[in-house]
Amino acid sequence: MIRATLRSFLAHKGRLLLSALAVVLSVAFVAGSLIFSDTVTRTFDRLFASTAADVTVEPKKDLDSAVPTGAVRTMPASLAEAVARVPGVASAHTDVGVENITVVNSRNQSVGPTTGAPTIAADWNVTDRSPVELTSGRAPKGAGEALLDADTADKKGVRIGDTLTVMAQPGSFRVEVVGIATFTTTNPGAALVFLDPAIAATELLGSPDRATAVSVDAADGVTNDELKARVATAIGSGPYDVKTAGEQAKSAAESLGGFLDIIKYVMLGFAGIAVLVGVFLIVNTFSMLIAQRTRELGLLRALGADRRQVRRSVLTEAVLLGVVGSTLGLAAGIGLAVGLIRLMSTLGMNLKTTEMVIGWGTPVSAYVVGVGVTFVAAYLPARRAAGVSPMAALSDADVAGVGRPLKTRAVVGAVVGAVGVAALAGCAAASRTATSASLLGLGVLLTLIATVIAGPLLVRPVIRVLGAAFPALFGSVGRMSQRNALRNPRRTGATAAALMVGLALVGGMSVASASMSKSFDQQIDQTLGADFVVQNANFTPFSQEITDRVRATDGVGLVVRQRFAPLAVLLPDGKRVETTAAGYDDQVDDVAHVTYAGGSAAGALTDGAMGMDVDFAEDHGVRVGSVLPVDFPGGRTTSLRVGALTDQDAAEGFGMQGGLFVGIATVEKYVPRGQDSALYLNAADGTDPDELRPRLERTLDPYPQVQVRDQADYKDLVHDQIAVLLYLVYALLGLAIVIAVLGVVNTLALSVVERTREIGLLRAIGLSRRQLRRMIRLESVVIAVFGAVLGLGLGLVWGVCTQQVLELQGMRALAVPWGTIVAVVVGSAAVGVVAALLPALRASRMNVLAAIAHE
Repeated sequence: MIRATLRSFLAHKGRLLLSALAVVLSVAFVAGSLIFSDTVTRTFDRLFASTAADVTVEPKKDLDSAVPTGAVRTMPASLAEAVARVPGVASAHTDVGVENITVVNSRNQSVGPTTGAPTIAADWNVTDRSPVELTSGRAPKGAGEALLDADTADKKGVRIGDTLTVMAQPGSFRVEVVGIATFTTTNPGAALVFLDPAIAATELLGSPDRATAVSVDAADGVTNDELKARVATAIGSGPYDVKTAGEQAKSAAESLGGFLDIIKYVMLGFAGIAVLVGVFLIVNTFSMLIAQRTRELGLLRALGADRRQVRRSVLTEAVLLGVVGSTLGLAAGIGLAVGLIRLMSTLGMNLKTTEMVIGWGTPVSAYVVGVGVTFVAAYLPARRAAGVSPMAALSDADVAGVGRPLKTRAVVGAVVGAVGVAALAGCAAASRTATSASLLGLGVLLTLIATVIAGPLLVRPVIRVLGAAFPALFGSVGRMSQRNALRNPRRTGATAAALMVGLALVGGMSVASASMSKSFDQQIDQTLGADFVVQNANFTPFSQEITDRVRATDGVGLVVRQRFAPLAVLLPDGKRVETTAAGYDDQVDDVAHVTYAGGSAAGALTDGAMGMDVDFAEDHGVRVGSVLPVDFPGGRTTSLRVGALTDQDAAEGFGMQGGLFVGIATVEKYVPRGQDSALYLNAADGTDPDELRPRLERTLDPYPQVQVRDQADYKDLVHDQIAVLLYLVYALLGLAIVIAVLGVVNTLALSVVERTREIGLLRAIGLSRRQLRRMIRLESVVIAVFGAVLGLGLGLVWGVCTQQVLELQGMRALAVPWGTIVAVVVGSAAVGVVAALLPALRASRMNVLAAIAHE
C-alpha cells in the first residue's frame, strides 16, 4: 500500500501541484509574518536594552489619550540632584526629549520622516549607551546650533552649515547644523535633532527648570533592582515612574508592539484567506482524483486492501502534498520576510537581513498549517474512497457522488443558514454596539458555512438562469457548456465556492465603506459650519505661534480653537470612564451646527462645567446639572457640572467615548502647556472665503505640516482614509482570485481527463477544435459567474448588517456601490475565460482516435 500510494502520488504530481500552490501561499504568509515580527522584535529588544539607563525616572503615565494633546509630561530638573545623592548612584543627569515638533529647511520643506515615524528633538548627552555617535562636525554649543542624524541628512539633503527651523511648543527657533550623528544601532526610522543640554530645556520645554526624564547609572556592586528600590524610596510616592533598564526596554517594546501587530494581523489575514480558499481547491482536487481512480481503488480492495488501508492511502497522499507545500511555503515565507525587511529599510527602519530571526516556532507553525490544512481537506474524499465497494468500483459506474441525493446537505445547510440569518437579524435589532458586532461576526461565519454546504443545491436553478442565453448565442456548444456545469453540482459548487469567499468579502466591505463615506459626508454637512479648518496633516497639535499667525491674517474673522484633554469621569452609576474631552472657545456654535437635547454651549463651556452626549448621559444616569468628579493627568482633580447634553449622531472614535466637551480655559487649567489641535474660522464680514483661502495658505507657507481645509477637502480626506481599508480588501480579493483561478484550472483540467472519451466522440462527429475550446471556456465562465453571484449576494447582506452596526456609532446612511458590483461580475467572467485557457487548449490538442479508445 505504501508503494502504491507513492506511485499514485508521483503519477498525479502535475495535478497536485496546483493544489500545493494554495498550501504554499498560506504557509508563506504565516512564516513570513512570524519571521518578520521576530526579527523586528529581536532587533528592537537589543536596541532598547543597550540604550536604556540602569534606572530611569519619568513622569507617571496616567490617563493616556488616543488623541494627542500637545502637552509634554515633564518633571522638575532639580530631581536629578536629589537622585544623585541616593546611595549606590554613580551618576544621574536630566534628559530632555520631545516628539511634538516639526523641523523644516530653508525652503520651508519638512525634514521629518513621511512614514509616520516621529521627529524627535533631544539634548546632546553622550554616554556609553547612546544610540548615535558624532561622525562629522562638532557637538552643539549654545543656542542656534544642532546636530542631525545621518539618515535624515542623507534623505533630505541637509549638510553641515545648513539652517533649520525647529517648531516646538514654546515657539520656533533657528539652528545651524554643526555636526552629523550616525546610528550605532538600528535606526527606528525617526528623525533626530540634538541641542546643547544647556539650552535644550528652554527651547523645547519653555523652562530650564524642567526635564522629561532622569537617567541614573548604578555604582559598582549595586544591581538595577536594588537601585530602583532606593531611588523610589528617596523620591517618595510622587507622580513618577521608576523603571530598571529591563522594564524600560519592555515598555518601549510594548509601544512598538502595536505597529508590529498591525503588520502581523494583516499578513495572517492573507494567510487565513489562502487557507480558506485553498481548502475548497484541495477538497475538489482529491474528490475528482478519487472519482477517476475508482477502478484502481476497487482493484486494491479486490486484492485484499480494507477500507482503513484505502483511507490511509489517500490521507498519506494528502500529507505528502502538505509536506511538499509546507517546505516550499517556508522557503517562500523567508523570501517574503526578506522583502518586508527591505521595504522597511526603504521607509527608514534600517533592519538587516543578515540579522533575520527564524525561531523554532516558525517551521513548526508552517508545517502545522500546511500539513493540517491538506489533511483536513482530504479527509472527506478519503472517507468517500474507502466507502466504495470492490464490485461497484470494478464496474463502469459513473463518477462517484454525481447521482447521490443532496438531502443531507439541504437539511444541514438550512439549519446552519437559519441560525446564521437569526444572528444577522439580531445584529440589526441590537441596541448595543458590542452585542451587534458579536452577532454580526457569528452571522457572517454561519451564513458563509451554510452557503458552502448548500451551494450544490443552488447550482441547477442559478446556472440555468445564468446560462439561459448560451443556446441562443452559441448554439449546441452553448447548450453543452451549460449542461457540463450542471452535470456534477457538488463539483461546480466547490469550485465556485473558492471565488465566492473573496467576492463576499469584497461585497460586504464595499457596502460598508460606501455607507461610511456617505455617513461622514452627511455628518460634515450637518455639523461643520466654519468656512475653513486649520489642522496638521497628521492631526497632531501645533504651536501657539501658528494660531497667532492665523488670527493676524487679513480677512480672518472669528477663530475658535480646539484642544483635547484626557480625563476620567466618575458617573452616577458607579462606573469610572477614561476618555478624552474636546475643549472649545465660547463661540463654537458659530462654526459648528450643534443640536442640544438640554442646556446650551454657554452652560457647558464656562469654568467648572462640561457638555456630554445625551445617549451616553442616559446610559449612566446623568442629566443637566449633575456634578461629576473628574480626574485629569498629573493627579489634578476637580468636579464639573453638566451644562449641556448634545444629540449629534456623531460616531465615537479615537478614544473619545461620551462626547465630552469643555471650555478652552478648563483645558488650559488642568492640562497646561497643551497645544491647539484645530482652528475653526470664518471669513470676516466683507471678505469672500475664496479670497481668504490663498491668504491663509501664504500665512501657513512656513509651516508645511499645517493645512487649510474646507468641507470638500474634509470629504476627500475621509474618502482617502476609507480607501486605504478598501485597498487591503482588494489585495485579499486578489489573493483569493489567484487561488480560485487555480481551482477552476484544476477542476477543468481534471474534468477534461475525466471526459476524454466523450471529447473524442464529439470531435469524431464534427465538433471543431475552436468549438471545443469555446465550450470549455463557457463552462468556466458560468461557474465563475455563479460564484460571483453567490459571493456578492452574501456580501450585500453582510454589508447591510455591517451598516446596522455602524448606525449605532452614528453612521446612519446606507449606500450600495452598484458600479463596483457590476464591475466584479464582469471581472468574474473574465476570470473564467483566463482560467479555461490551458484546459481548453489541452482538450483541443487531443488525438481523436486515442481519446475514443481511452478508458
